[in-house]
Amino acid sequence: MGVELSPKANAIITVLQGCNSFKRLQKIHAHVIVNGLQHIPAIANQLLHFCAVSVSGCLLYAQLLFQHLHNPQTQAWNSLIRGFALSTSPLQAILYYNHMIFSSTSHPDTFTFSFTLKACERLKAQNKCQELHGSVIQRGYESDVVVRTNLIRSYAANGLIESATMVFDEMTERDLVSWNAMISCYSQAGLHHEALDMYTYMRNEGVEFDGFTLVGLLSSCAHVGALNIGIHLHQIACHKEFTRNVYVGNALIDMYAKCGNLEDALCVFNGMHKRDVFTWNSMIVGYGVHGLGDEAINFFKKMLVAGVQPNSITFLGLLCGCSHQGLLKMGVEYFNMMSSMFNIKHGIKHIGCMVDMYGRAGKLEKALEIIRSYPSENDPVLWRTLLGSCKIHRNVKIGEIAMQNLVQLEASSAGDFILLATTYASTKNAQGVAKMRKLIKSRGIKTIPGWSWIEVGDQIHRFIVEDKSHPDSRMIYQKLEEVMRRVILAGYIEENFDMSMPGSSTEGCLEASSRYHSEKLAIAFGLAITSEETVLRIVKNLRVCRDCHVFTKFVSKAFSRDIIVRDRVRFHHFKDGLCSCKDYW
Repeated sequence: MGVELSPKANAIITVLQGCNSFKRLQKIHAHVIVNGLQHIPAIANQLLHFCAVSVSGCLLYAQLLFQHLHNPQTQAWNSLIRGFALSTSPLQAILYYNHMIFSSTSHPDTFTFSFTLKACERLKAQNKCQELHGSVIQRGYESDVVVRTNLIRSYAANGLIESATMVFDEMTERDLVSWNAMISCYSQAGLHHEALDMYTYMRNEGVEFDGFTLVGLLSSCAHVGALNIGIHLHQIACHKEFTRNVYVGNALIDMYAKCGNLEDALCVFNGMHKRDVFTWNSMIVGYGVHGLGDEAINFFKKMLVAGVQPNSITFLGLLCGCSHQGLLKMGVEYFNMMSSMFNIKHGIKHIGCMVDMYGRAGKLEKALEIIRSYPSENDPVLWRTLLGSCKIHRNVKIGEIAMQNLVQLEASSAGDFILLATTYASTKNAQGVAKMRKLIKSRGIKTIPGWSWIEVGDQIHRFIVEDKSHPDSRMIYQKLEEVMRRVILAGYIEENFDMSMPGSSTEGCLEASSRYHSEKLAIAFGLAITSEETVLRIVKNLRVCRDCHVFTKFVSKAFSRDIIVRDRVRFHHFKDGLCSCKDYW
């Protein structure tokens, strides 16, 4: 039986439950002390809980209250652990947990483990997470759904995807939060196919979705270009009226834009009753990566008229659009506007956009000047961006400077050496090509394989260079030979890479033969098994090489097919022998 409280103590607890400000709590606390009620556990715990957990509370005050408790019980420990786990000092949550387990008057429970695991998730405390897992089993909480869900999240945040999967698979009972945690786990780890497989798993299990489920799945659709699955999820969102949720709406816009369908992205935008800065950013960034700088700028102007304050992501979208469309003057104007008008600090990505913008425009000396004039000179991304521009404009001199800096920063990769080798090859510098080949071999640098995804129906098919693993491999290669014959008749000339490495070099990838690049295999497969009116949508992990770009233009003309390719940098919309980038990429 519980201890019976006096009417005065009960009145204090009632007042505490309705407290909504720290100033008011201090007055109540003073009244508690004056009346000698501070040692009543129910009152002390209420005071502590408000200070530690409420947005109006104060963790320092909570610590002072805690220090005056005699033999604090589990509830008091949990309040502090929870407060710090969600604060800017999550390490304190783990420290309080460590003290708690040595306390003789309290024992960890579901809440203790859950919030300590949250702290491990935020701190990337891998060892502590594994230790807690052991304690969870030891203390008999291994079947607790809430604890296991937080274990999944903590393991995922620490990059231990196999451990997270094991915890999920061993759950005899799962709630929707558990499923969402696993989808988020795969999505954040870049395992988007696995995240989408969870969708099939959920359907087979008869699990109902919520907005969080859809946001996670739509994010994975966006990454792999799974438009058909995304459309199906949109239909579910409409049926369940989740589209009223601004987060779902934003995820739908992002999915459509990243799958190359700006028309439907705009349709979702126009249908949203509530929008936030992320809604506008999704459209502006979408236009930017499609190379539609003018549209990105127009949308930005509408955003300002709507009274929405832009942030750093807004300007990334604008600068990206200006760079891909060659709007150098406008790009410089918006770069300066960031700090002068909106007091937004230039980040490394914004500086990278400017280096890219000047580099694409052939103003390599200016791009070099920008890198050297910012404190971020030692960032390898900037030098790699410059190196890519040197390849476009066949500038060996500045390309060597960029490569030298990457080597000094110990950040050079096979892709960098290949970029410089291709630059040498374009200027007929056989000695330079041989030097790059020798460096790659002597340093034992491994290249990143180029791959391409194509969605057919609700299936994603993945190809790498000279891929023979697909079940329809023989048919694909036969189709590719037919495609080659038709595009050659249409005027395509296969690019010769004898001066560089064997075959074509793409950024970060050395592929054996330009004829069998991953996107060519994906295109041949798409042409073979889809109807003539079907748009082919391809996602590539690297920048498309020049030969494949020319090849795809001729395919779109010879086969009267629209082809959309999303490479590592931007979208290319091919139609009637032309590309939306206008060969400015």
